[in-house]
Amino acid sequence: QVQLVESGGGLVQAGGSLRLSCTASGIIFSINDMGWYRQAPGKQRELVAAITSGGSTNYADSVKGRFTISRDNAKNTVYLQMNSLKPEDTAVYYCNAYLQIGIWSSDKYDYWGTGTQVTVSS
Repeated sequence: QVQLVESGGGLVQAGGSLRLSCTASGIIFSINDMGWYRQAPGKQRELVAAITSGGSTNYADSVKGRFTISRDNAKNTVYLQMNSLKPEDTAVYYCNAYLQIGIWSSDKYDYWGTGTQVTVSS
């Protein structure tokens, strides 16, 4: 059974910083893409940032220049450094990983963490 466990959320003032972490555990053969999504009240879940196993990154326009995604493949961990936070960044942040759980390349599935709350006060 694969689990994604997030940490690092909390309450911060506008302009402040937070660092989110997410570690995948369980029977994992390899991890392909990892990413962070967020969902604000009354809104759909949206992609914040993603990173491939090779280190290529992709960001939502709203966070470019403020957020940085990185990963430590040896630790099965993905990070999201969030700087210059704004009230509109307030949301539940979810970790996502597309990973392989068996020796066959077809044994790839999407997994989600349970989410961590980020609240930015004005």
